[in-house]
Amino acid sequence: MINGERVEGPTKNGWTRVVTIDQETANVLREHRKAQAADKLLVGDKWRGGSDGYVFATGWGDPIHPDSVGWLMTKTIRAYNNPKDGPRPAEPLPHARVHDLRHVHATTLLLNGVPVHVVAARLGHADPAITLRVYAHVVRSAAVTAAEVFAKAMGEVA
Repeated sequence: MINGERVEGPTKNGWTRVVTIDQETANVLREHRKAQAADKLLVGDKWRGGSDGYVFATGWGDPIHPDSVGWLMTKTIRAYNNPKDGPRPAEPLPHARVHDLRHVHATTLLLNGVPVHVVAARLGHADPAITLRVYAHVVRSAAVTAAEVFAKAMGEVA
């Protein structure tokens, strides 16, 4: 949204990006598409989402407002931390923005040994150097693990 207007179009650099997903996520999205098709049938000619539509839309097919997703995250975290029934969790969830999920994703991949150039491509970084700068702290902690892996391998060789 820019000045209250929805802006759609290519990415900042004008490239298209294909991001692979796992089978479980694909299954969830297929189920979501089925539910959306049911909504479309229910409202008939009043459907405003076009033939392809949006992945995340209102019951009328309009794209949801970007702030709705952020508000839903806040609402979900608050509900988890302050349940209506039962005790509060021992470790409450911290406040998080939707953009924080991007950082969790990248950090998780890097800490699990996914090469920086692969993470950069998933994030849409034109140059892996950008990813290295943003996630330098993660790469440094992975370097400690790499040293331990190498030491272990050398011990097994000897």
